[in-house]
Amino acid sequence: MTKRRLVLTGLGVSLLAAAGAVTYRKSTVVITSIADMQAKLAGLKLEKLASLSGWQPYKVFVHLAQSIEYSITGYPEMKSAAFQHTAGSAAFYAFSVAGAMTHDLTEPIPGAPVIAESGDVNAGIDMLIAALKKFENHAGDIKPHFAYGNLSKAEFAQAHVMHIENHLKAMSCEPCDLKVL
Repeated sequence: MTKRRLVLTGLGVSLLAAAGAVTYRKSTVVITSIADMQAKLAGLKLEKLASLSGWQPYKVFVHLAQSIEYSITGYPEMKSAAFQHTAGSAAFYAFSVAGAMTHDLTEPIPGAPVIAESGDVNAGIDMLIAALKKFENHAGDIKPHFAYGNLSKAEFAQAHVMHIENHLKAMSCEPCDLKVL
């Protein structure tokens, strides 16, 4: 693929993502802080959760914790610099403007170890809460996102919260107040 074609494809994807994000923003509720998300997750530990995404809740929570850990240690595989500077950064910008993201909820992090299909859901939630605390307390450099590229710590915090929210929207529980897509 030529550089020109790659750039044009990236611009097209960017425009579509931005238009979709603005529309999607109108129907979302945003949790704006890591502390708010930690409290929401802690509240889920007493609930019976079900996932509509194709992954069991345990796998979802471990996947989310993995993503947060990789922002500190580095992702195992990265998209090309050209992708990160075009489609990747445009996607993050669109999600950021929208205050929410949407993505394939059964797509693993490239190069990440396979996660068990099921396990103790509360242990998975605890892993996620611990990863959020570790991220929040991390004073060193933040590693580039595998698709979005370099993000500030504040941008990464926003990306992590939006990622969690996207997965939680595909879960249900009784009688909690999670919203299902």
